[in-house]
Amino acid sequence: MQAMGRESKSRRLDGGDPGAEEPAQPAPERRIRVTRSVLLPVEEIEIRVSRSSGPGGQHAQKSSTRVEALLDVEASTALSEHQKRRVVERAGPVLRAVAQDERSQLRNRELASERLVEKLREALAVPRRRVPTTPTSSSRERRLAQKRRRAEVKRRRRAPADE
Repeated sequence: MQAMGRESKSRRLDGGDPGAEEPAQPAPERRIRVTRSVLLPVEEIEIRVSRSSGPGGQHAQKSSTRVEALLDVEASTALSEHQKRRVVERAGPVLRAVAQDERSQLRNRELASERLVEKLREALAVPRRRVPTTPTSSSRERRLAQKRRRAEVKRRRRAPADE
């Protein structure tokens, strides 16, 4: 017996026919693009769930919607040794991101993963080296002219010299 107007359908996550047989080969490994050169396998992100804090009534008390995503940098296969050193130096050996914004655990998983990837992206970023430039001759001239005007203003403020 179906509820009023609701249809119960089973769907496969890969979008295939629910009655079809399982494929013989394993599904391709999912990866998240962090930078142009770094693809992080989803399996390297450890997901922990717990009950969310704050108000929410019975739903919040009964369901584990808070999601914590962890990445062990040193054990990661997606990063080179140089990249691992940079991340550990800038963000620590374990990256951690928490999401408890939404009522849905699935949405919080997505948010936590996005935040974790963003932290990794920031830790991997190489700051650009500042190239010092010499001041132009016109900017030097403007600075000296301003200094002369300022000196003249201060000279006029002085009390007249007694002669």
